[in-house]
Order: sequence, then C-alpha cells, then structure tokens
Amino acid sequence: MTSVADPSPALPHLGFDWAHGPEFSDTIGREWLVTNGRGGYASGTVAGCNTRRYHGLFVPTLPKRGRMVLLARLVEQAQVSGHVYSLSTEEHADSQVLQDGVRGLRRFYLDGLIPVWEYALGPALLRRKLMMVHGENTVFVMWEHISGPEVHLRLRPFPVARLHDRPMPTETHEPIVRLQGDRVEMQATPDAPPMRMRLRASCAMPFVALAQSSAPLLYRTERSRGYDHAEIQHSPGYFECSVGPGEVLALGVTTEDWWVLDRDSRQAFELERERERRLLSRAPDEARGGIPARMVLAADQFIIDPMRPKDDAWARSIGQDARSVIAGYHWFTDWGRDTMISLEGLTLCTGRYREAAAILRTFEHYVREGLIPNYFPDGENEGVYHTADATLWFFHAVDRYLETTQDTQLLKDIYPSLASIIEHHIRGTNFHIGVDERDGLLSQGQEGYQLTWMDAKVDGWVVTPRRGKAVEINALWFNALRLMAGWAEKLGKDANPYMGAAERAYGSFNKRFWNPETNCLFDVVDGEDGEDDPAIRPNQVFTISLRHPVLRRERWEAVLEVVRRDLLTPVGLRSLAPGHSDYKANYDGDLRARDAAYHQGTVWGWLIGHYIDATLKVNPDIKAARALLTGLEHHLEHAGVGQISEIFDATEPYRPRGCIAQAWSVAEALRVFLKTHVT
Repeated sequence: MTSVADPSPALPHLGFDWAHGPEFSDTIGREWLVTNGRGGYASGTVAGCNTRRYHGLFVPTLPKRGRMVLLARLVEQAQVSGHVYSLSTEEHADSQVLQDGVRGLRRFYLDGLIPVWEYALGPALLRRKLMMVHGENTVFVMWEHISGPEVHLRLRPFPVARLHDRPMPTETHEPIVRLQGDRVEMQATPDAPPMRMRLRASCAMPFVALAQSSAPLLYRTERSRGYDHAEIQHSPGYFECSVGPGEVLALGVTTEDWWVLDRDSRQAFELERERERRLLSRAPDEARGGIPARMVLAADQFIIDPMRPKDDAWARSIGQDARSVIAGYHWFTDWGRDTMISLEGLTLCTGRYREAAAILRTFEHYVREGLIPNYFPDGENEGVYHTADATLWFFHAVDRYLETTQDTQLLKDIYPSLASIIEHHIRGTNFHIGVDERDGLLSQGQEGYQLTWMDAKVDGWVVTPRRGKAVEINALWFNALRLMAGWAEKLGKDANPYMGAAERAYGSFNKRFWNPETNCLFDVVDGEDGEDDPAIRPNQVFTISLRHPVLRRERWEAVLEVVRRDLLTPVGLRSLAPGHSDYKANYDGDLRARDAAYHQGTVWGWLIGHYIDATLKVNPDIKAARALLTGLEHHLEHAGVGQISEIFDATEPYRPRGCIAQAWSVAEALRVFLKTHVT
C-alpha cells in the first residue's frame, strides 16, 4: 500500500493505491464520512462492508425524529465481457465474509471531502464516488466509466428505517415500493418517511421489482462494543444500466421533493467541489495546502444548521443564522462544551467568522439559570443543562472570537447574558454550582450527575464524579472573571466586582490546589467527605494555558514536567496517570467496561492543544511544539480517513477508539498546527 500523491493544488487528496487489490484488513478498519451540514451523513468502510449500526449510504436528520438510517447499502454487481464482478462486501453473523468487493479495488482516496473508489474489473476500469448536497437530505452516488469495454451494472438497494443509534429491530417488514416512470419511492416500514430514488443515465432500464432478503449481517464493531450486532435487511428490487467509455450513471436518493433529483449529477459533484474550494479560500494562506487544508475541510463536517424549528424562528426574527457544532460522528449531537472548545479551530482558524458569531448567538439564546446547554438530544428542541464547565468555556469562546474579529456589537448584544451568568454562579445555580463564600472558589456537584468534561455515567454509576472544587473549573472561573472585567471596562461599565472576585479566587486557588507530594496540582479540593484528590490528570494544564492563567508563574514548569512524564503520548494526553488504582490502559469491552476507562487513562486528542499552549508559554520552541502533532498527522490515514478520532488507548500502539471524527480533536489540532506554523 502506498499513499497517493496530491494531483490537485486546489483540493487536498488523501488515499491509497493497491496494485493487486488490498488486504481486507487494510480496508475494513478504515472508514469514510460524508456530511450535509444538517447533521445528516453517509458513512461506511473503505471495504464497503458496514461494521456499525450507524453506517449507511443515507442517514438524514429528520424533524422530530433525529438521524435515521434510511438506505443501509447498495449491493453492486458489474458484468464485463461476460464475467460478473462484485463491488460489494458483507460479513454474515456466522462470520462468513464475502470479500469480492475489495478484490477489484485498486485505489481509494478523498477528493476534498468526496470519497472515490476505483475498480479494475477485468479489462475495464470503473470509478465510483459519493456526495451529499450541502443543506439538503440528498445523496448522489455516481459511477464513471474510465476505460475498457462496456460495464453493465446492477444496483440493489437495501432500505431500512431506524434511528441510527437504536438497537436493530426484532421484526422486519417487506419494503413498500411505489413506481412512477424512472422514479422509485420506498418505505422500509409503513411508518417510515418516504425515500425517493432515481437512476439517471442514458440507458437506464425500469426498476425491477424482484424482492430479496439478506442473510443475517454482522456489524463487527457493534459486537466488540457489547451491543446487538446482527440485522436482516430486505430489498424490493434493483436498478440496472450499462455504461461505456466516457459515460456516467448516477443514483440520487432524497427525502426532499422530487425535483432535487432532476439535477445533473456531474454538476452536483462540481458544485460541491467548488463549495470546498471556497472554504479553503476563506482560510489563511498557511491553511490552504497540505495537512492544514485537509483539516480545514474536516472541520467543515461538524458545523451544522441544527434543524430545530425553534432555532430557525428565533434566528430569522433577529436577522441571523442558527448554527451549531456536531460534537462527533457517528453518535454525538451538538454539545455546549465541545462547541465552545472547538469554536476557535473550526471557525476562527478557517475564516468562518459569520458562522462563529451565529454559534455564539445560538447558545446565548439558550442560557437558562446561568447555564448553557450541555447538549441537545437528537430530534429535540430543548437542551439538557447538567454541566459545570460548558458555560465557562463559552466565555473562552467569546474571547477568542472578539480577539479575532473585534466585533464589539456582538459583545454589546450578549453582555447582559454574560453578566447574568456570573451573577448566577456567584449566588449559586442548579446542580449545586456556585461560589463558596469562604474562599471565592467555584464548587459543583450533585448526586447522580456528571458535571465536568469527565462525564461517563453507566447504569446510574457516575465514574468520575469530581464533586467539589475541580481544578479546571476554577481555572475557567478565574479566566471568565478576568475576561468580564476587561469587557466591562471596554463597554464603560463597572469592572471592580469582577476584578475583586478574580483576585480572591486567584489567592485561594494557589493556597489550596498545590500538592507538594506530587509536585503538581490536586485534581479536586474539598471533594466528597472534604477530601482532596491527588490523582494526576490533564485538567491542571488549563491553569496555565488559558488567556488568564490562575496558577502562579513559578509553578508552571513543575506542572508541565509531571504532565509530560505521566500523561503525554504521541496522540494526546492520558486522562489519568499510570499507576493509579483506577487506571485503565485500554478502552474496549462492553459499555460498562468502556465507560470505566473513558476518563481513567484513555488518551484524548483534543488536550494536545492546551498542552502546546502551556508549553509555549514556558518554552517558545515552535519546532518542538510542532513535533508533538506528528502522531495526529499520521492518524489522518487511519480510522476515519481524513478525520481525527475522539480517543485512543493509553498504551502503544495507541489504537483509535470512540468516534471516528471528533470536533474538538480536529479543531484543536488545526488550531495549534497553525499556531506552530513556520514560514
């Protein structure tokens, strides 16, 4: 296997060549992702074999339902000069693997964000690619004849209708099909939303209504994660068509009106490529080629119109757009914490200032009792608010936006909400989040709730409750107070209350959090039963990395040395130091086992950003800082191709785990990649 050279200066290519076909293992563990800017997506493996319940060629976001898998896959067969070739791969519940689909595969690459497969079918060469129309629930799959004799294709769709994160249905139905000329409408179940399909080609034949059921299909990744992992699918028939030299055929699939499938498919693909070129043109010069350009495009896949009618109505009323950030694919929705941490890398580092402002305004609109939402459940209009840090990260995101854009009008507009947030935190708000009058530090914690970013909970068990005064919560609190003081002064308001609260928090923090036994900081003080937690975790990095560091300067080197020694890996920081009784080296097994490891050693890629910020404050060696990103650069070729995973095992080989594409992983890697750019 060799990496493909970049043939285009405009859009980055990332992919692989196989002279004689790949090993199955080369392709089954690599996944691709296409998104539509509304939270919907298409995704699968390079092998063409679905390994997750989330995989599908068409997974749109539907009002009041959320994301649904509507088209699980196409079974594709090609006939060339009397020989039949399969372009499909599937794995059965009895562990039988039909690998024919990878035998003819010669090349896979991302053309910008568009996944492309090239197949050698005897003497013929066929190219297949897929895209979603931005802002629509529409997908196009296109086959291009590159060379050789005519290719006759048979395409059998397997529709399903289930929420993408729900268990497989125990009862299955024969799909309902309605035919009207070359238009085919399918419903996998009677209550499923209609899915419209149309094959566009000069030689397209009528849809053949010949039903077929699959063997029980295995989703191997779901099996390894301890979930139900077998599904029987039903197909109502197939499309067929022949393509000769220079010809294309395209299958359009949508839940929109029929007219959207009247588009010329080549034009649809070119419009998407042009949209991606515009994204690169908005980015700074140093982000328009190579690895940064790849990450600029990866960043785009997380920025969405949240598709909540309430948001749209509010945004229209003030002449703005509603925007949010998907925290990760495949299963996360838009999360407040992830959005605020990601905002700088996803939008400000990519020149998308309008989207940044829209995101900030969207979340400001949802402030309740001094808190922004922790997350929005799929398909719901209202947020869930159990978070102690997302609102404080909101101040950080606003600061980064104002520093970049000098948009004083936004500050004026949201200042009342910012002041209200501080007031609620001082007097106390939900989940026992509030300032301790004795020392000015911020405390949080309520039985049964996980309120910090270390938020794993399973079967009622909060794995890392961290109740009390958490180190990063107080770093963020001090930072927010200092920022408010500056903003108040800028707007001609009284800054003294904020500065006074900040000075008190600063003094108390530096008295209470230093642990001389470990030569670094306690993770939590005044915790449950009044205990201080000496666990060595990465949360102490934020006491140095934020704009206003709460930790005294003379202790920075000591903290960073402990973090470097115990937590730093080539792909991020461990969430807990080896040697602790709760440390877990690997993130695997069923849900309980994985949640027990989630923040107990597992490596998080996003943390590398603030670690680099902190290290540059004590040692401005740009080249040394850039070297810390090498592992994540190499990772772009693995797991989610062109993306950065959520988490990694804590020991070599640091296997990628969790989401194949995580917003804050991409955002922070891109941000510090540009920060360490050397001209």
